[in-house]
Amino acid sequence: MSSQAFRRAGSTRVDLDGHADSGRPPITAAIQSVLPNLTRAERRVAEQLIDDPAAASGWTITELAQRAHTSATTVTRLCRSLDLPGYPELRLTLAAEGGAAQNHLWAKDAGDLTPKDPLDEVVASVLNGSLRALQQTAAQLDLGQLQTAVSVLVRAGRVDVYGVGASSLLARDFQTRLRRIGLNASNSLDIHEALVSAAQLGRGDVAVGVSHSGAAKETVEVLSEARGRGAHTIAITNHSRSPIADVAELMLTTSAHDRSPLRESAMIARHAPLLILDCLFIGVAQRTYTHARRRMEAAALAVESHSLRPRRQIG
Repeated sequence: MSSQAFRRAGSTRVDLDGHADSGRPPITAAIQSVLPNLTRAERRVAEQLIDDPAAASGWTITELAQRAHTSATTVTRLCRSLDLPGYPELRLTLAAEGGAAQNHLWAKDAGDLTPKDPLDEVVASVLNGSLRALQQTAAQLDLGQLQTAVSVLVRAGRVDVYGVGASSLLARDFQTRLRRIGLNASNSLDIHEALVSAAQLGRGDVAVGVSHSGAAKETVEVLSEARGRGAHTIAITNHSRSPIADVAELMLTTSAHDRSPLRESAMIARHAPLLILDCLFIGVAQRTYTHARRRMEAAALAVESHSLRPRRQIG
């Protein structure tokens, strides 16, 4: 199946209350996804919108341009990058989403952390940042793509999971969980081993790449190798218009944005892809329930002697 066919397989999403929604993803999530492809001036405009979308909905195009130290023409170019006809449509979208967001805890941000912030504000800021990433990821997650990804994983003869840096931890965790329910899953930290493994994949196999930026050279290279061998390729990234999109049949995008000087993007970015990986794992386990349960029970028995607590039956 072609990349285009996969991506047309479904466009249903989840709204902020967890209900199915067939509309476009939240505008703030869409803005975050195109950030790496924007010019410096366009990025300044985008960051103004992300920082305070509710207030931005009340600004004129001139006011927004002045706040971003750029021109109205730059604002218009950003609108086109977001597939919007113009600024009036952007303001309407911001206003509509801003009203809904006010009812959610993460709408109140604790602000950027500084060396003098007390620990309770640190906890609140990290919590709200994580909640925001999870809520926005769920809101823009394409359920059709997710369902197709579950289906190809269930039918896969082999599954390779790739990731470098912070993403390698998520990739390793996902591969381990897939093995526990009986899938033939592997993960290689060394790029040469990963390429060799990808070269052994074929039709019906699946390669999963996790990359927050979508621009990790190693992950893109390995997914490209797997796709060239006929394997299905799934990318989990925060940026849909990134190099990894060129080698992925299925795109599952996250929404995590944090510019605090004391928090690496990887801190907030861990939670959003983990949400998607959890959904994939549970989806596969549901589709293979009897087999998965037997495998999990066998795995628990195998490591029982290394636990200081009595084994709990899987029920």
